[in-house]
Amino acid sequence: MSSMRANLHSKVHNWMKRMGFRLNSSNTNQRSKTTTRHYFFETFNFLEKTSEKEPQKSRFICFDTYGERLKVRSLLDLQTAFYENISQLK
Repeated sequence: MSSMRANLHSKVHNWMKRMGFRLNSSNTNQRSKTTTRHYFFETFNFLEKTSEKEPQKSRFICFDTYGERLKVRSLLDLQTAFYENISQLK
């Protein structure tokens, strides 16, 4: 299971680099040793939550076109939400 998460982490970050996502902010909670990063591209936003102890177990959350939270379980989840959001710009 951990290899799947690490694989998701690398797939998401590779896709982000190709698309041109930018890091908007990064907050670290010193007590729980977790970092939350906010990425955006045009009007699409998503969050990555990473534990300092286990960075391969990053969790991703994005928002659909109606502003509802979606857990990202695969790269396809993230891409679907992204393309639906971008298609609303036309």
